[in-house]
Amino acid sequence: MPKHKTKLILNPNADLGRAWHWGADLRPIVEEFGGADWTGTVYPTHATELACQAAEEGYELIIAVGGDGTTHEVVNGLMQVPAERRPRLGVVPVGSGNDFAHNIGLPSRPELAMRQVFTGQPKRIDLGLAVDGHGRREYWDNTFGVGFDATVTIRSRKITLVHGFLMYFVAVVQTILLNHDAPRLQITTDSESWAEETLMIVLCNGPREGGGFFVAPDARNDDNQLDYVAIRRVSRLMMFRLIPEVMNGTHGRFPQVRMGKFQGMKLESERPLYIHIDGEIFAGFGTDVRQLSAEILPGALEVIV
Repeated sequence: MPKHKTKLILNPNADLGRAWHWGADLRPIVEEFGGADWTGTVYPTHATELACQAAEEGYELIIAVGGDGTTHEVVNGLMQVPAERRPRLGVVPVGSGNDFAHNIGLPSRPELAMRQVFTGQPKRIDLGLAVDGHGRREYWDNTFGVGFDATVTIRSRKITLVHGFLMYFVAVVQTILLNHDAPRLQITTDSESWAEETLMIVLCNGPREGGGFFVAPDARNDDNQLDYVAIRRVSRLMMFRLIPEVMNGTHGRFPQVRMGKFQGMKLESERPLYIHIDGEIFAGFGTDVRQLSAEILPGALEVIV
């Protein structure tokens, strides 16, 4: 049996390596609430393994200390455990975007978020499940992006001089100038179907991604449905026009933008797709994913808010 009921999983490389400083700063707060067992990630997907292992060992609360990618991995680890034995999730945002923490109402300051994890209340949230044409499955807690914003994610990994929202903004500009591609997609949901040259489509369980882009301002993670936002082929100039609208969540008023809600969706493309899930690259340059399905898993996880 574990010494404590709580396990903290720290990603020291979050926020371009700045996150490791927070370990020492947060430890006194953790001890104030009875202590916890700590572990750190070493390689990609390590947090998934650590979260699954912690759940199997009997921990009741798993706290992800890192960015959206760390939370994403921890969620995927917890979802490998049967629902009746699945621990609750806590989040302390020390990453670049921290969109999931924002979307569930946590303070942006890590020390305040840590206190909130120990004093807050559990809330059930929905998750998304994605399956590609090769059978690969992955859960997501916030957004699933195909096309433009996935390319933004890929480009953001190469930007080291700035971080946070500015890092994503620079990557957005680069993508508009260098990767303005719109493959033809066949999109089918449980209520509608259409085919169109599509610059980007984002499936959303929460309103914000990229550290400050309100892609789906009406999305909620507890309403038993997912939102989608699609932008058809537009000019580079029009894309520049849309960027401040997306930052403010007002882009839905433009005819080039299509928005809706669904519980299940299938996507088919004439050529390989670039995909991110919660800011993690699911299909990048050189991959060959052309078919996807996505569905809502209502109330799949308890999170402390």
